Amino acid sequence: MDYKEYYSNRDVISLFSGAMGLDIGLGQAGLNVVIGQDFDQSCVDTMRANGHKVLGGDIKNIQPQEILDLTGLHVGEPFMICGGPPCQPFSTAGKRLGINDPRGSLFMDFIRMIDYIRPRFFVMENVKGIMSAPLKHVPRAKKSEEDENDPEQKLGTVLDVILSEFNKLGYKTVYGILDAVNYGVPQFRERFVLIGSRDHEAIFLPVPTHFQMHQNPEYRWKTVGEVIRDLEDDTSECGKLPPERKKYLQMVPEGGNWRDLPKEIIPEAMGGAYNSGGGKVGFYRRLTYSQPAPTITTSPAQKATMLCHPRKDRPLSVKEYARIQQFPENWVFVGTTAAKYKQIGNAVPVGLAKAIGEAVISTADQTATVETKRFRGTGVHNRIKTAIELGTFSGEVAVAGM
Repeated sequence: MDYKEYYSNRDVISLFSGAMGLDIGLGQAGLNVVIGQDFDQSCVDTMRANGHKVLGGDIKNIQPQEILDLTGLHVGEPFMICGGPPCQPFSTAGKRLGINDPRGSLFMDFIRMIDYIRPRFFVMENVKGIMSAPLKHVPRAKKSEEDENDPEQKLGTVLDVILSEFNKLGYKTVYGILDAVNYGVPQFRERFVLIGSRDHEAIFLPVPTHFQMHQNPEYRWKTVGEVIRDLEDDTSECGKLPPERKKYLQMVPEGGNWRDLPKEIIPEAMGGAYNSGGGKVGFYRRLTYSQPAPTITTSPAQKATMLCHPRKDRPLSVKEYARIQQFPENWVFVGTTAAKYKQIGNAVPVGLAKAIGEAVISTADQTATVETKRFRGTGVHNRIKTAIELGTFSGEVAVAGM
């Protein structure tokens, strides 16, 4: 069906919206988010407190026509549907149940909405582990010879199913892992991003705008100090550390963690975790003003994933969390302190979302390329072009001989 009569539309339907980090960024890019949706009541309250139309409740009980009725839109009219179906089926639940099949998850409700509403584009984001997740997860210690030959236990089969489902809907797709730090966000945060086009337009992933090294400071990675240095004494809403944990944190320098504690007290400070595997980098972790933040989690005070102030003996405050995720200063978060941390920690950084929105808009407006008979440049340029077209460009290109 031809929907070109709606090509001037820039309305976005947001699903699994959370605190609307993705939606704010899309709005800054020039799109119009007309409705949000979430099951979590704190998220629903946050969206309403910021003046957005919201459809609360379980998406499984929501009919796509209901969304169209609430927005006054028609089938094929919305510019985009965006969202991040909860990632538990590809992580915690997968390990517990031994199956990661997205066909049994909320992902299928995302598909259901796209199938009925037929937006011109869609954007789906998720954890990066979705790219390598097998449909069936069997712990290595329990694997039999039969398991080794089971095609559903091969890495990447979850993604194969997801791409197959979108292909059935007739959407062209590009996907890849994007790190928010490469788009002006003061944080290392890798996310899986999948963009789809109903009309098979020339979609691509956004090219990085910020770099670890650049002659112009404006285009270098943003640091923690640039966004929260002025908030050192702002503890208006901040998580608390138990006295014992705070005692050890006081011994950790800026940018350090448990490894910087006096060697004789490390076993005591770490407790049972001392003899566990892994790098344990999150224990007693302090950020540093001179670098981007590590990935913001849903709680800065959890012992194994601590995100503490560079110089103050406390976790990052709610406001500092929001600054690092680039929420507007006047954005209102509703709920308990724990709920606010969770909303912010689960969000897509605004700068990354804006870059995604700008890339899709440039495709729609046909302003993304300069038409020429050939792509001029070196072999490196050609590999970059190919990677962009395949949706696999990450900002790094291997060069032979280096």
